Amino acid sequence: MTGLTEDLTPYLESRPLMFSIAYRMTGSVSDAEDIVQEAFLKLTRALKDGTVIESPKAFLATVTTRLAISHQASARVRRESYVGPWLPEPLVQNAASAEPDPAEHAELSDSLSMAFLVLLESLSPAERAVFLLREVFGYDYAEIASITGKSEANCRQIFGRARRRVDEGRQTRFEASRAESEEVARRFFTAIEGGDLAGLLQVLAPDVVAIGDGGGKAWALTEPLRDHLRVARFWLGLARRGDHEGVILEPTWVNDEPGVILRDPVNRVIAVVALDIADGKVRAIRSVINPDKLGHLGPVSEVALRAPKS
Repeated sequence: MTGLTEDLTPYLESRPLMFSIAYRMTGSVSDAEDIVQEAFLKLTRALKDGTVIESPKAFLATVTTRLAISHQASARVRRESYVGPWLPEPLVQNAASAEPDPAEHAELSDSLSMAFLVLLESLSPAERAVFLLREVFGYDYAEIASITGKSEANCRQIFGRARRRVDEGRQTRFEASRAESEEVARRFFTAIEGGDLAGLLQVLAPDVVAIGDGGGKAWALTEPLRDHLRVARFWLGLARRGDHEGVILEPTWVNDEPGVILRDPVNRVIAVVALDIADGKVRAIRSVINPDKLGHLGPVSEVALRAPKS
């Protein structure tokens, strides 16, 4: 790790947990990596000062969580002026790649889905931390109190409040298995590439929603698009533009959901698309086009920065 001079080998086993906490707290791969780096720097300084660290895991989880809470406090202010819908930075898992990536460290699960991370945005930073530590990472209230610097009773109250808010935003539905999700996704993208309106309508839920995050920097939907016919026609229109631009679809898993990375002819990233699939249908299509959220995946294309030709 750049900038770290102490031998941190015995502590590196905590890195997957640290990244998992930081990413779920921030919804950003780059910010999560920065927080993990800063946590290790704090560890280095503590070791240099002669601090006795009885539990490296507890120390690093505490520092990571507190840094993430501080980060979120300022991030919430910035997002008040965000242009268009906000989506998290995509966490991409490429099954064909032998290279380790952040997704391998994040213990992929439903708590990484874009819908879940967007839902967490309704919580305050402290609520988000307490909820995640309890619900996702299984810490008891004494541990959460130690990590957050709050009393156990307060943590219980915060968790109860956060849990109610999250439950209110969740939808009850039959979640598809990985194999079923892959099949529905295959049919979705096959229909798009083939310009097959009827086939596309068959895999879209009647109340499907398409959401695009361009952040005011790339061409994208400024409001969620609803109704399966409107969504289907919109995506077929995008496919026609993609054919003209030579866009390549690279299947992958995005935040533990099937999706694709869209690349231009020279392999630069245009966008990342994740499909929310349940009850055998595509319930939501979430596209991250904001170039600021794609840099961790490699060079970013300028294709999405250009408005479509009329």
